Amino acid sequence: MSQVVHPPESVYNLIPREEVQIQKPPRYMSKFRPTVVLEKKATKDAMRTMGPAKVEVPSPDKYLKKHSKEPKLPEKTQRSEEVHRTCTARKPAVPARTDIPPMGIHTKRDFIKTATAVPMKPQPACVDTSKGQKQLLENSGLVPKYIKKKDYGEVPEYLLQRSEEERRAKEEYDNFVREQREQGAMKHLSDVERQAVLEGLKKSWDQLHHEYQGLSLIIDTMSKKSHKERLEAEMKQLENDIKLFERFKTVYIPKN
Repeated sequence: MSQVVHPPESVYNLIPREEVQIQKPPRYMSKFRPTVVLEKKATKDAMRTMGPAKVEVPSPDKYLKKHSKEPKLPEKTQRSEEVHRTCTARKPAVPARTDIPPMGIHTKRDFIKTATAVPMKPQPACVDTSKGQKQLLENSGLVPKYIKKKDYGEVPEYLLQRSEEERRAKEEYDNFVREQREQGAMKHLSDVERQAVLEGLKKSWDQLHHEYQGLSLIIDTMSKKSHKERLEAEMKQLENDIKLFERFKTVYIPKN
């Protein structure tokens, strides 16, 4: 067990000692405090305060009375009554039995022509809803107006013009090819020659593809990378040539 150690006793401890009061330094106060207080009071809204608003307490004599908040109509004046009287116009009086009707009144209206005129025919319409909604047949698309046109079934003018331009371009191309062939600058490949060239292109592509498949999986040198890119470019070129020979049956090549 630990033992409690007491300080040694001394007679000097019985002498009363004076209490030393520690003086705290003065509290820091900014020199801009008055300016900040004035600015805060100047920008503070009147109604945004904490606690109840300081309003005038109503007097006990001014209590809420009955019908005090109902809207009141303006009082009637002589001017308003005159306005109502002037707005209404009096109708003419009913003629009496003894009054003589006016005679000698002539009109330019031809009653015979009006009675014998043919009434206007109503425009044809169709009812498309159960509530009786009508729609005129003229612009509804239900009347066969298009097949009754004068140019119905004929080829449009722009299609004839386009066909004529295509025919003229094809004729000019054929003439150019014929002239070049007659001059000996171009040679026409027969079907056998075209098939032979096509087979040779496919065989070359197979050889390049076999060589491409034999490349290493890891390409870590510049020579391997350039060799792979060269094979891909040659195979792409052969594919384009094969598509060209398969698409066009007539092929011309220069003699030289």
